[in-house]
Amino acid sequence: MAEGGPAWVAADWGTSHLRLWLMDAGGAVLRRIDAPCGMSRLERDGYEPALLALLEGVLPAQGHLPVICCGMAGAAQGWCEAPYREVPCPAAAAEGAVEPELEDPRLRVRILPGLCQKAPADVMRGEETQIAGVLLGSPDFDGVVCLPGTHTKWADVRNGEVAGFKTFMTGELFDLLPRHSILRHSAAGADWDEAAFEEAVAQALSVPHALMAGLFGLRAEAILNKASAGTCRARLSGLLIGSELAAARALWGGRPVKLVGEHKLAALYQKALVQAGGAAENLDSEITTLNGLRAAYRALEEQTS
Repeated sequence: MAEGGPAWVAADWGTSHLRLWLMDAGGAVLRRIDAPCGMSRLERDGYEPALLALLEGVLPAQGHLPVICCGMAGAAQGWCEAPYREVPCPAAAAEGAVEPELEDPRLRVRILPGLCQKAPADVMRGEETQIAGVLLGSPDFDGVVCLPGTHTKWADVRNGEVAGFKTFMTGELFDLLPRHSILRHSAAGADWDEAAFEEAVAQALSVPHALMAGLFGLRAEAILNKASAGTCRARLSGLLIGSELAAARALWGGRPVKLVGEHKLAALYQKALVQAGGAAENLDSEITTLNGLRAAYRALEEQTS
């Protein structure tokens, strides 16, 4: 560790962005760094230079700076593939971490593996570390961890393990439809109608198989009844989230749910779950990610001590 510098670095390497937290020996955050250098923007030989550029001022003159990384750096198209671990299994396991070959001796990078499910086929990378962070604070939790996002995950957690999970492309559809479908004429923009969201959630929960017709109905409402873009956008979100909740009911019905995601999106899921007769606790996404990375760092340091 450089004098006054971090003891190690926590890294969440996403598809579009990289988040780094410089950590002291006690696990406290010294500084956070965000950079638009996610997996989709890098070739395999670009990861180390990107990391060095962001950490150049804190690299030690002697020894190396440990970097513990979750997310897409471990994908087959990423920096160094960290093979999936098949569920049921613990959310995060330090023994599955891989080390990419590095040219600069001042770094030691270890990439955590994701999870997979063979039947029905499903995968996750990064979310398993957040689930591990949830369990660090609630080791006896028996319920569902929902991680809203571009690809929302619903993880069945039992006895300290992920027993299974299901992914929904709800967030990606919500992004694509207002930009690349006929709904671009009706639901574009950032305006929002909370009442329309709640009505659409109720509609989707009661008749989930009518989603496709409901989506075109948004366009018709705009043409015939002059529904605003904010109303159509909120209804689109409500229809998609409501349909997702209906499809995932076998997982969350009658069980406690912990939500881990961006605050505004997680709040929408929480509201929709209450409408559906469920209940959920909202947890801070960054805190759970860091807790999972802290646990991995401690386990990896124990392995090498």
